[in-house]
Amino acid sequence: MTKSSSTDKEQPLVQHLLELRTRLLKGFGVILVIFLSLFYFANDIYVFVSEPLRVYLPEGASMIATDVASPFLTPFKLTLVVAVFLSIPFLLHQAWAFISPGLYRHEKRIAIPLLCASVLLFYAGVAFAYFVVFPLVFGFFTSVGPEGVAIMTDINRYLDFVLKMFFAFGLAFEIPIATVLLVWSGVADVQSLKAKRPYVVVICFVFGMLLTPPDVISQSLLAVPMWLLFEVGILFSGLVQRRDDTSDQQPQG
Repeated sequence: MTKSSSTDKEQPLVQHLLELRTRLLKGFGVILVIFLSLFYFANDIYVFVSEPLRVYLPEGASMIATDVASPFLTPFKLTLVVAVFLSIPFLLHQAWAFISPGLYRHEKRIAIPLLCASVLLFYAGVAFAYFVVFPLVFGFFTSVGPEGVAIMTDINRYLDFVLKMFFAFGLAFEIPIATVLLVWSGVADVQSLKAKRPYVVVICFVFGMLLTPPDVISQSLLAVPMWLLFEVGILFSGLVQRRDDTSDQQPQG
């Protein structure tokens, strides 16, 4: 191999690394801009996120901060997470712009809808946790406490709990995307997924048990949507599989 040919092969790699660095810097820049824009409202954001619990606290009770720096660091951490959360569409666009040149046309045709759907489903999972799951879970927890025990939740522990729940439900709502990708890539087909339905239901409840607090309500509120989303994924996977079968049967030019 000559020196010139070796240099030609190294050059594209260097260009890809430079492009990756540029897109990562753009992503970090957008996160930073959003974070700085929201930091003034950090306490208001925390008040909004803690609302599902505070409405169920007994009269005169409040949340507490057990660490000296918690009143500052907890809203700071939440605002950073919100900045990343709001930056997801831009970050995925940067990732798509980086990998799309290496994809075939039929891969791009299915990847774009899946990418958009994954963002919407993740946001839907977080919204479901906040508006549906949290009121039920916190209402249950605050109603079963022993008489005479004051409920005063630490703000940092509460934030860790809700972020874990947001991630769990956001990830769970990606099940239709994962199901479609399994069928589209040929790893599985619709019939085999239907045959595994009983095992999927059990797995959903196992994940509900592991990712949520130890009560039947929150476990069911995660497991049942996971199962229903799996069924939605099977439905759309059937459409993808039939489209692939039709394209395979078309005569080659």
